[in-house]
Amino acid sequence: MNTVRQLDRVVIRFAGDSGDGMQLTGDRFTAETAKLGNDLSTLPNYPAEIRAPAGTLPGVSSFQIHFADSDILTPGDEPEVLVAMNPAALKANLRDLKSSGVIIVNTDEFTKRNLSKVGYAANPLEDGSLDDYQVIEVPLTSLTIGALEEYEIGKKDAARSKNMFALGVLSWMYSRSTEVTEDFLRKKFAKKPEIAEANIAALRSGWNYGETAESFAVQYEIPPATLPAGTYRNITGNTALAWGVIAAGVASDLPVFLGAYPITPASDILHELSRHKKFGVTTMQAEDEIAAAGAALGASYGGALGITTSSGPGVALKSETISLGVSLELPLIVIDVQRAGPSTGMPTKTEQADLLMAMFGRHGEAPIAVLAPQSPSDCFDAMLEAARMALRYRTPVMLLSDGYIANGAEPWRLPDMESLPDLSVDFATEPNATDDAGEPAFLPFLRDPDTLARPWAVPGTPGLQHRIGGIEKADKTGDISYDPANHDHMVRTRAAKIAGIPVPDLEVDDPDGDGEILVLGWGSTWGPIGAAVRGLRERGITIARAHLRYLNPMPANLGEVLDRYDKVVVPEMNLGQLALLLRGSFPGTDVVGYNKVRGLPFTSTELQDALEEVIKNG
Repeated sequence: MNTVRQLDRVVIRFAGDSGDGMQLTGDRFTAETAKLGNDLSTLPNYPAEIRAPAGTLPGVSSFQIHFADSDILTPGDEPEVLVAMNPAALKANLRDLKSSGVIIVNTDEFTKRNLSKVGYAANPLEDGSLDDYQVIEVPLTSLTIGALEEYEIGKKDAARSKNMFALGVLSWMYSRSTEVTEDFLRKKFAKKPEIAEANIAALRSGWNYGETAESFAVQYEIPPATLPAGTYRNITGNTALAWGVIAAGVASDLPVFLGAYPITPASDILHELSRHKKFGVTTMQAEDEIAAAGAALGASYGGALGITTSSGPGVALKSETISLGVSLELPLIVIDVQRAGPSTGMPTKTEQADLLMAMFGRHGEAPIAVLAPQSPSDCFDAMLEAARMALRYRTPVMLLSDGYIANGAEPWRLPDMESLPDLSVDFATEPNATDDAGEPAFLPFLRDPDTLARPWAVPGTPGLQHRIGGIEKADKTGDISYDPANHDHMVRTRAAKIAGIPVPDLEVDDPDGDGEILVLGWGSTWGPIGAAVRGLRERGITIARAHLRYLNPMPANLGEVLDRYDKVVVPEMNLGQLALLLRGSFPGTDVVGYNKVRGLPFTSTELQDALEEVIKNG
């Protein structure tokens, strides 16, 4: 009889060739875990090559999941369990595995040819190099083929189901059900029911193998987490952004238009929104990034909520259109799902390197509002806030997500629709002035004294004809103007409009109230910073933390917060962009940057070590 042992958390990584279905395997394990009520966080890791040679290091794909019976903030620092489908997966991921961790390895793939592809002179399963780990050898491929002999599929097709066999083994090992995955497979292969049933058979065979094989003597249980009451679903950052777009359309009662050109890692937003036409969402896959941005801005001119999505290279191409949006003073939301650069860089890896481009990457004085979500589930709320700023202040807004947030997943509590903010818009419907002859007139740049926003007039509204274009406009009338004084006035007014957008004060987590060091982050560093600070406090170290969602304008109390601390440590997945802005805006602040550009998120352990070093050095 197998022993059942309770754990409070575990980190598992599935790794294999890009054709082994590791992302699907991880996604299905995540779905079953979410159903059981565990808190969770995931980290998919994709190869950059579309079709790297099979069995090579560049072709390795992995999916890491951290799940627990309490709230967690990151996908975990070190996997405790590694499922390695071939030698390349083992070699690429072994350095990350926790000492004495478990390796479940597909022995069928450890052939002389596959070993030589990745530089193994000897078989690591036989040479003693894995003695520090618990190695469980499973002939996954041959077991899967054997389990599917009665199905009318060839051996090659049968072997493709080995990821489902592996999923079954892990599902048994960690007391996960297979029902959700079985339903998923039947729907996915509805037109090929024989393939669906073969995959389900492989899944069940893996589960049964875990239950009966002597090598799997221990089964683990992780109780559900205690989360606030509500209805939850598992969600990725890109899906949350897409649903936030839909909610913004509902809350504003505006049609939504998305102009996009496919680019990793932002494309899933386009894919998701294209499924929701019934919510008044129109999507257009444009011929290029420039056309996508232009179409979105044109939609805004026509009275819709115009949105365009991309990653760093595409945002660079959109910059002229964003500048036009600044000049026209129309709402436009630009979603930048950041990735490692420059140029094509590492397109499937994460980075926070576009902050300065978001702040200053346009010609002329063209400030826009900039904000950043902190986690996958936070993308929904951040998207609604971006819409509020764009619609109320008639400005382009850039929302800075990144690959880590976009592809990662976590539980998300569905909001009450009545709690959505009121984003309704008052369009101009009649003249707002009189001309010299006393007749009604429309001044397209006559500003609201509270917001400095200009009227938004839908084309075709009787009596509200007005000129648009990129050339500087005259104050109030919108006529073409080359007058130096007018240009100075318009530039300063547009800047004042952005600077005057009210944003919430920065909240500081400093329970002792006497911390000398503040850790300040933005975007996706929220989770790793939170886990690192939590770990330090558990060891009795006093430290404060805060996180910036609003990057332009920044919170009004930011300077006062920074003044309270001797040092401000700013971890960033870039070479110090927020730190540069802080040093320029608050020159008296001692800003210490902690920077890496590895294409991977920080681990909480490395941040703890870095923060301890700062504390030790005073």
